[in-house]
Amino acid sequence: MNAPLPPSVKLDLSGLINALVQAHAEDSMSNPLSAAQWDTLSAYLQPVTLAAGHTLFNQGASERSLYFIESGSLSVHYQDEKERLRLAIVTAGSVVGEGAFFSHRPRSATVQATAPCKLWSLTAIRFTELSNRQPAIALQLVMAVGAVIAKRMANRRRRIATT
Repeated sequence: MNAPLPPSVKLDLSGLINALVQAHAEDSMSNPLSAAQWDTLSAYLQPVTLAAGHTLFNQGASERSLYFIESGSLSVHYQDEKERLRLAIVTAGSVVGEGAFFSHRPRSATVQATAPCKLWSLTAIRFTELSNRQPAIALQLVMAVGAVIAKRMANRRRRIATT
């Protein structure tokens, strides 16, 4: 993946914002921030591109980044000793990685691109910095991601797709 950017670099998040506004999936994330807040948040995010078929993270990995999906789609699947089970397809305007991000536990599933994807990564360390420097933005972001988790938990089919 790409190296983290220094905090002074601000990236164009207009594609991500548009994906949030236009998303209609049941577990889409709402747009919790103003344009100025997104501009501030951009310094804490890292762009990630993923080709179709490439893996974002594997089940059991201890990496804790949260990923906002700007474009493309991702397959969330669980592998046990007998078989591979697809849990969900997650599309633009939502997030993946929320389970490990909040729980400090290993990844519960593997996430793989089913189409070319553009994502935005927020590492746990950068979130801590955001929380210290911009607590209102961090709180609004956490509440929006928490709402995604609640939507997934309310849907029996997708309940186990929290990664």
